[in-house]
Amino acid sequence: MSEHRTALSWQRNGAAFERGNYVREHRLRFERGQQLTNSAAPGYGGLGDATDPEELLLAALSSCHMLTFLALASNRGYVLESYSDDAVAILDKNAEGKPAVTRAVLNPRTRFSGDKIPTTEELQALHHRAHANCFIANSAKTEVEVNPQLEGQAAATA
Repeated sequence: MSEHRTALSWQRNGAAFERGNYVREHRLRFERGQQLTNSAAPGYGGLGDATDPEELLLAALSSCHMLTFLALASNRGYVLESYSDDAVAILDKNAEGKPAVTRAVLNPRTRFSGDKIPTTEELQALHHRAHANCFIANSAKTEVEVNPQLEGQAAATA
């Protein structure tokens, strides 16, 4: 078991605080010292240059999937040169009719080197296993879809 901490701080600082009119920006501080400004999404009155909770959830899903994939690929003797992902979170109404991130789509692109390049089927299996073992995906009710892509090379055939 492990424990992970973040600290959030918000202050009104004399600004208005009434229905629909209040400051949404706040600071997030992570346990190893990183900090960032977070806010509501711009469509909900937040700052355009700050992260928002939906983006942070998507970033956590994408990052966790990648870290799990790296472990699996290295354990199987593949040499991964690059990994990138242009992930998308869909905010919609859930089954109870409440706004929620109902779907996340991961679009990982990978580039391997060396003599051992995964086939399309092996790549799909690695991503499937990465998703099944990702701590964050196992923690979220959001449907997470993974669309892996090899970058800069053709996948080997089985």
